[in-house]
Amino acid sequence: MLVSIVFDSGYGHTRKLVESAADGVKEVAGAEVSLVAVADGNIPWETLAASDAIIFASPTYNGSVSAKFKQFMEDSTGPVWMKQAWKNKVAAGITNSGAMHGDKMGTLITMTLFAAQHGMVWVGLDLFPGRSSTEMNRVGGWLGVMAQSDDAPPEVTPIESDRQTASYLGKRVAELTRQFKAGV
Repeated sequence: MLVSIVFDSGYGHTRKLVESAADGVKEVAGAEVSLVAVADGNIPWETLAASDAIIFASPTYNGSVSAKFKQFMEDSTGPVWMKQAWKNKVAAGITNSGAMHGDKMGTLITMTLFAAQHGMVWVGLDLFPGRSSTEMNRVGGWLGVMAQSDDAPPEVTPIESDRQTASYLGKRVAELTRQFKAGV
């Protein structure tokens, strides 16, 4: 079972969340993970077509995905959307911004609509909002992971609870994908 994580990370903070999500995916027996950085330019469309699930991750800039992530979305039209090549694949989303709220919901909605247009099956976050900075889902997202990073290096922020939330989502996506593939 292959779970790909397609992401953009302007300053490295979103990448930290992606790495945590990848760790969560790897906790599930038989699950492999492929990281696809949209900034690298050459999107491995064949790998994404072979994936059983795709997690999308982008920083929130001005209430939406980054320009590079938006370009990836637009570039998918020919090789993917026209063929409905991702139909029935499992999908989920991760976002991060400097502000505690930062209009992250706009980014997750953009990703959800993108997945829906491709006929994908969206997986949300099934964690109640944390009540402190040490608890998972401290920002209180249901549609996907919402994390916050201070103006500091990615080695320092996002904090552990946000990375744990991303790891939890990665594991959840892999478990549900396995269940979906098995027809259970």
